[in-house]
Amino acid sequence: MIELYFDYKFKVCLLFYVTCSMLHDMRYNARQLRELKESTVQSEVSKIKRRPLYFILENIYDTYNVGGLFRLADALAVERMYLCGQTEIPPNAKIKKASIGTYKVVPWIYKTTVVEAIEDLKSKVKSQKSKVPEKEIKPIILKEGKRERLSLEIQLESKQETYSNIKSTRSSTILIIAVEQDKRSIDYRKADYILPLALVFGNETFGVLPETLDAVDKIVEIPMWGVNKSLNVIVSAAIVSYQALARS
Repeated sequence: MIELYFDYKFKVCLLFYVTCSMLHDMRYNARQLRELKESTVQSEVSKIKRRPLYFILENIYDTYNVGGLFRLADALAVERMYLCGQTEIPPNAKIKKASIGTYKVVPWIYKTTVVEAIEDLKSKVKSQKSKVPEKEIKPIILKEGKRERLSLEIQLESKQETYSNIKSTRSSTILIIAVEQDKRSIDYRKADYILPLALVFGNETFGVLPETLDAVDKIVEIPMWGVNKSLNVIVSAAIVSYQALARS
């Protein structure tokens, strides 16, 4: 009887530990995410440390793509998704299925146009936040032949940027980049990414609208070397998003 009692007590304690660990770690598998109640998840969602990254979807017709982008947005812990134009919004059976329930944990809002979404973003992101501590700003004497000049260099995490670059960065509020093939676009690998950042993804067939491309700060594209003109929007979003976070 004593052995049975302690065996039972051990199992109860183990179950309690596993449950607490799961809630603390906030990692769920597909089945758990689908079954997760929205009323339950809200308190846990507020604990997620979100990145200053935004997704703006323009006229994404395929609801499975919308769901997949929700799943990607959750993986990246994006701040918010903007669903614009004719993009379907939750609740939707296909979005629920493709997102495996992540639509419940990713903040999203609907806007009629991307231009409206950009205006909303710029109004909320007041200024580019600098994470450079004062102690890392050091005057350095640089010798140029017989002349000496005083240069202010700033160590920003693992890379150095000139004071002028930092100053220009602070003057902007948020960088808006569209992922699209256009005569103005550059290779996504050669682009400079600065947070906070918003990425615009367009329709599966005709891409990002011309008026939207005129409203963004930069346009990037993914090189295509085969006969296919473009990649699936989820794949494209994943490639550019992880590149942006790695280089920002």
